[in-house]
Amino acid sequence: MFFRISRPIALSVAILTAGCSFVDESLLPVLTGEEAAGATGAPVPIQPSAAEQNPNPTLSSGTATAAQGVAQGSAAGVAGANTQLPVNQPPALGSTNFVTPGVTPAPNTGTFVGQKVAVLRSELGALQQRLQTRNQQLQQIRTTTTGNSQAYHGTIAAINTRLQVGTTPGNPILINQWNQAQLQLERIGADISSMNSLANAVASDSSMSAYLLESTRAAYGLSGAIEEDHRQLAILEDETNRTVVLVDRLLNELSEDISRQTAYVGNERANLTTLSHAIKNGELLGASLANRAYSAPAPIASSAPFSGANTQNFQSGNRQPLVVIRFDRPDVPYEQALYTAVNRTLQGRPQSVFDVVAVSPMQGGAADVALNQSKATRNAQRVLRSLTDMGLPASRVNLSASSSGQALTSEVHVYVR
Repeated sequence: MFFRISRPIALSVAILTAGCSFVDESLLPVLTGEEAAGATGAPVPIQPSAAEQNPNPTLSSGTATAAQGVAQGSAAGVAGANTQLPVNQPPALGSTNFVTPGVTPAPNTGTFVGQKVAVLRSELGALQQRLQTRNQQLQQIRTTTTGNSQAYHGTIAAINTRLQVGTTPGNPILINQWNQAQLQLERIGADISSMNSLANAVASDSSMSAYLLESTRAAYGLSGAIEEDHRQLAILEDETNRTVVLVDRLLNELSEDISRQTAYVGNERANLTTLSHAIKNGELLGASLANRAYSAPAPIASSAPFSGANTQNFQSGNRQPLVVIRFDRPDVPYEQALYTAVNRTLQGRPQSVFDVVAVSPMQGGAADVALNQSKATRNAQRVLRSLTDMGLPASRVNLSASSSGQALTSEVHVYVR
């Protein structure tokens, strides 16, 4: 297996193979299926950690900061590329406690306008009672959402911690924890639905408050009023106006909470997909690449588009591949190095598009060439699936095939645009 990372990306990825004469093979392990020299002794079983045994883990203050990435050079052939654990925190919810201004009581003057004022005052009092109920519902939803978010991130931290120190592929304990994290994330999604229902109710109250304010101002023009009626109207108008402002602030804060929580849950669903892929491989990757792909606007490089796709005798010109994967044996452990290269590329250029090229060797007769092309295509499709499992949108990846007279085995080249 061989990886080669382009210098413009400023990524140092060293891949160790038996044919690399510039590396002292006595110092580093060889990535083959053979036993390393001097590796003897019985296997030592690793007991489940305390985080794995806890059915309801919680997120402590030091969990997120302590969960840092480790070098994956021995397993994936990456030297000097540390993987940092994703420490996504739930977005901060609004903290306002919406207290209604109240309604000032006043005697009925007995006039027609006084009776109208009494009706408006009663309707305003009923509206403020409903707003107090809405506020209690909002505070309860916030408390529930905070608890669900803490439980979810505690479970994710436990999974990441186990993946960081190393575990077996498809560890059933991690699979159970992943299922639990998925249920906890769905509870957060249910909290968003509750916020939406509450926002619809508050929108109805907003219409009612606007109607009361308009009716109160219109009452000034009614005939048959005395000075006391206008004094009570002025107080009622002021309290109605403050209620309108309160409803608008409540509606705005609910809208912001819903927007942030919806984006947060969407990103975490993508992270869960990537985490599932990491559990399957038994090694930590990182946050979903989808969070990198659309994190910030950036101009696409002005390099010439890849025009050699689906043609024979592929010529890359001056284009340097971001990663070169040589499938010279079964089960090549390329995913950690691929993730590191793509992740670092997206950090600097979030709008990058990737070309995955299946390169087959032109050796042997026509039948051998056809078999090599089929094998290279399957390997390229496998790399494409890995990228999508890591969270990279499929629309950002182009798949193509070519052949090379210099390749000795099936290769997959990944280019960046």
